[in-house]
Amino acid sequence: MPCETPIIFLIFCRPDLTSQVFETIRQVQPKKLLVVADGPRNESEASLCQQARAVTEAVEWDCEVLRNYADKNLGCRQRVSSGLDWAFTQVEEAIILEDDCLPDISFFHFCEELLEHYRYDQRVMMISGDNFCLGKKRTDYSYYFSRYINIWGWATWKRAWQHYDIEMYLWDEIKQGNWLQNIFSAPRTVDYWHDIFQRVYDGDINTWDYQWVFACWIQSGYSVVPTNNLVSNIGFGIEATHTTRKQSKSSAIPTESIQFPLVHPPFVIQDAIVDRFLQREFFDLRFLPWLRRQLKRSYKQLLHKIQLFSKS
Repeated sequence: MPCETPIIFLIFCRPDLTSQVFETIRQVQPKKLLVVADGPRNESEASLCQQARAVTEAVEWDCEVLRNYADKNLGCRQRVSSGLDWAFTQVEEAIILEDDCLPDISFFHFCEELLEHYRYDQRVMMISGDNFCLGKKRTDYSYYFSRYINIWGWATWKRAWQHYDIEMYLWDEIKQGNWLQNIFSAPRTVDYWHDIFQRVYDGDINTWDYQWVFACWIQSGYSVVPTNNLVSNIGFGIEATHTTRKQSKSSAIPTESIQFPLVHPPFVIQDAIVDRFLQREFFDLRFLPWLRRQLKRSYKQLLHKIQLFSKS
């Protein structure tokens, strides 16, 4: 059936991948399509960017198409964030796909149903199409609730996106108040995310998605995660901006259609067991790097105390 929910399609300079993802969009024939494109970084990319944009112009069904093209390269951080800011001035909710995120057809209707189901539930910040449990299943429901924010095929509402802040102005307050300890109990996990958020805040990581994680967490928001993986990231490799390691366990995870009608859980509770598995498998600092960080931090604190003592 046609997809009634608007689809935001984020593209850049990979026409081959863009074609594969656009073909799945064509199959569900959305009534509204919003295309966000970054500009080329150099002359050699100019033709590829144009080819990728041309792919999305082959709309042969009844569809309102809105386009937001950058004339010059803005980079991942500015282009995705500004593109989504623009898109949510046009629509109240949307399904979001990047040019390297290949969905199963059932992904669209999964998102569409749950966008309606949790439209006014402030506890739910987004619907994800990704499941990184590596084949492990813990529930007979069609989905569960997670703290983790996976954006390789997802959906959200304008009411949730309004909390997004690319500059993370609240990070200093969260950091000084040790608020991450209220989210995570394990010191290594706290250190991992403290380091990530600090590097994003300082501009050392050129991305947009950790800011979305931060926005969801400080609102105590959950992500809906399907029990089957519905989207496969097919873009790992040297041409990717961030996902350059093809051997990553996250690369090209197979998709599996989800069954309808969906079986909704009668509660909204984080599955902490699954989240601890994800933290351990994908995010935790290993012990020795964590220990080095702890010793380095203790040394800096000791040095600071010595300096204060010598001045007094």
